[in-house]
Amino acid sequence: GTGSSILSALQDLFWLSKSKVEKQLQIISVLQWVLTFLIMGVACTLILMYILCTDCWAIAALYLAWLVFDWNTPKKGGRRSQWVRNWAIWRYFRDYFPIRLVKTHNLLTTRNYIFGYHPHGIMGLGAFCNFSTEATGVSQKFPGIRPYLATLAGNFRMPILRDYLMSGGICPVNRDSIDYILSKNGSGNAIIIVVGGAAESLNCTPGKNSVTLKNRKGFVKLALRHGADLVPVYSFGENEVYKQVIFDEGSWGRWVQKKFQKHIGFAPCIFHGRGLFSSNTWGLLPYPKPITTVVGEPITIPKIDNPSQKEVDFYHSIYVDSLIKLFDKYKSKFGLPEAEVLEVN
Repeated sequence: GTGSSILSALQDLFWLSKSKVEKQLQIISVLQWVLTFLIMGVACTLILMYILCTDCWAIAALYLAWLVFDWNTPKKGGRRSQWVRNWAIWRYFRDYFPIRLVKTHNLLTTRNYIFGYHPHGIMGLGAFCNFSTEATGVSQKFPGIRPYLATLAGNFRMPILRDYLMSGGICPVNRDSIDYILSKNGSGNAIIIVVGGAAESLNCTPGKNSVTLKNRKGFVKLALRHGADLVPVYSFGENEVYKQVIFDEGSWGRWVQKKFQKHIGFAPCIFHGRGLFSSNTWGLLPYPKPITTVVGEPITIPKIDNPSQKEVDFYHSIYVDSLIKLFDKYKSKFGLPEAEVLEVN
């Protein structure tokens, strides 16, 4: 009757409204992370300097005093917060793309690990969501394993940003920090290193599966020095969420990018995603493309205090082969043609 028709229409309107609200929450959650990635460090530094010049200077002075006292905390495992890692905002972040974490093997809590994450993408969105939050259930899938996502040490010199990053279990990607976690923090630690780094980000573009790995062997040497098992990780779809202007080798654009990379630690990319209000306009929001992160089989690594170059090369070759096998095994399952080949540079 008429009453049931009205009720049905109201139910449809309710669910449509709920769907729209959830979509907006997803957009907001991703936008706050993009802004954090791009400007939070600089913005917080400028705000702190401004406060020092106002009547509220004592607040900034107290924070700076705390900063001096707390300066080495990022190098000693940081200060993670399970409360922050479990924020609801990260679940909206996950669902925007969506992002998924796939476990292929169990990890022993009696061992330490170095995860090699590939590819970098523009912002490493899959790495952040999977290992610096609990949105995809990393602690449930790998019980007893504490993940530490390693990023540029310069981020931890920025006020407020450093504390925000540490709350998610993010640490500096330098030797002091990694040595501490793998030698003085017990077992069951997993450091996630985006091996290709800034150099790899310069070549990421939709439809391309390539990694910068041939001459990246420092993480293998660290694994040997600590006897930490190596775990290849590949994120299908990481390169699909942004479009980038790729400069040819030898061009002025690539020269500028490499200079920044060498002296500052990151390479400026000219990229775009979708707009805030429309997917048909350009903007800073990533495109909502699925990202599936597959954690491969751990490679058992012996503890060698001073590994030779021959030993480093040997285990590096095993790692490269394992990464290629992981890619080949899962590529067709996650939307790539069977003929797709992983390019290792």
